[in-house]
Amino acid sequence: MTVPTPSDNNGRKVLGRLSLPERTYVADALRAETVGGVLLLVAAVAAVIWANVWGGSYEDVRGFHLGPASLGLDLSIQHWAADGLLAVFFFVAGIELKRELVAGELRDPKAAVLPVIAAICGMAAPALVYVVVNMVGGGAMDGWAVPTATDIAFALAVLAVIGTSLPSALRAFLLTLAVVDDLFAILIIAVFFTSDINFAALGGAVVGLAVFWLLLRKGVRGWYVYVPLALVIWGLMYNSGVHSTIAGVAMGLMLRCSKREGEHHSPGEHIEHLVRPLSAGLAVPLFALFSAGVVIGGGVLGDVFSKPETLGVVLGLVVGKAVGIFGGTWLTARFTRAELNEDLAWPDVFAVASLAGIGFTVSLLIGELAFAGDETMTDEVKASVLVGSLIAAVVAAALLKARNRKYRALCEDEERDDDHDGIPDIYEQDKPEYHLRMAAIYEGKAAEHRRLAEVAGAAGDKGERPA
Repeated sequence: MTVPTPSDNNGRKVLGRLSLPERTYVADALRAETVGGVLLLVAAVAAVIWANVWGGSYEDVRGFHLGPASLGLDLSIQHWAADGLLAVFFFVAGIELKRELVAGELRDPKAAVLPVIAAICGMAAPALVYVVVNMVGGGAMDGWAVPTATDIAFALAVLAVIGTSLPSALRAFLLTLAVVDDLFAILIIAVFFTSDINFAALGGAVVGLAVFWLLLRKGVRGWYVYVPLALVIWGLMYNSGVHSTIAGVAMGLMLRCSKREGEHHSPGEHIEHLVRPLSAGLAVPLFALFSAGVVIGGGVLGDVFSKPETLGVVLGLVVGKAVGIFGGTWLTARFTRAELNEDLAWPDVFAVASLAGIGFTVSLLIGELAFAGDETMTDEVKASVLVGSLIAAVVAAALLKARNRKYRALCEDEERDDDHDGIPDIYEQDKPEYHLRMAAIYEGKAAEHRRLAEVAGAAGDKGERPA
């Protein structure tokens, strides 16, 4: 999930061609994220319908408590979804981040500059928009972090629904933004939403993480070892006052994501392949089901655009994200004297930046943390996240649809494999052996045409039809 380095010698390219292995990885990741995004979309719609049609049962179910009180884990269903299931989501995010840092393009500082700066600007600008709106309107500053997060699964679901194909460079840019975005979201949660710390529990969690790391380095295998240990670490982290999803990130970052000789996949990639369906297909949709259910009425929708807290979230997602990511990308290219890929245009970058304004999973989580104890404001902020994400999705869909014919042609060029060797021709065009092979193919076809012409000519002289 990277922004690639150039494939030619004419200077560094912005959104240039991906390497073939990275392109394959991006394609596989996109398939999994798209399926998860569709499930997430279905769960969010179901939550809104459930909350508005059978609101009493919805509140009863998500407010139902279960878990061992003696361990400090007597939590509501909604709480289990936010603190427990999302730990799985952040575990996968930790693996993705580790892979990018050690095996992806983010290991190269020159390649990492663009997505990192774009992601930072894409988080700073929405926060700034929120702060300005609330300074002018006299609102609470607590929700400044709500519009900073991008939900890659929801964004890909939107692409799937509108039927738009994105060239691999734009897809990789979006995915890389999401990975870096997740990193900063993790830091925001850890730094700004940590309650009073229980140092005994935190120390126990650190010891558990050390044991986890040692077992990995010793090559110990078996889910029956790691799953119970992970649960213990999670429980200790929850009781420490540090948000429990940090435990998932920490364990994900400890996995080895670089391949050794004889390995088709690193252990981290293998575990990600196993856990991602659980995260995308169960954990995140269930979180959406028990968190996205807000009562939508005329009064609520009116408050979204009239209260500074909620208006700041909407404008942060719709305006802040697009302007921040696009501006960061353009300025980085400007000051590094990099050229945009000749197949793309700056409006394409703006369209993808607008798509990144879809903030859902992490935005909802931060909204719950920022306004904990104020149920009315929490529901209104959730409504603003839904409205802002919907507006961003509509704007991005319109911009992307306008260029869909161009994108489809680029995707077809990337997929073309005329010699049927399993490698797209675009990755072989600079190789001498490719030209020799294609010349031999064309020469063979020309010789065959000449032979058929000679046979036809001879048959014509004899008044016969050629075989």
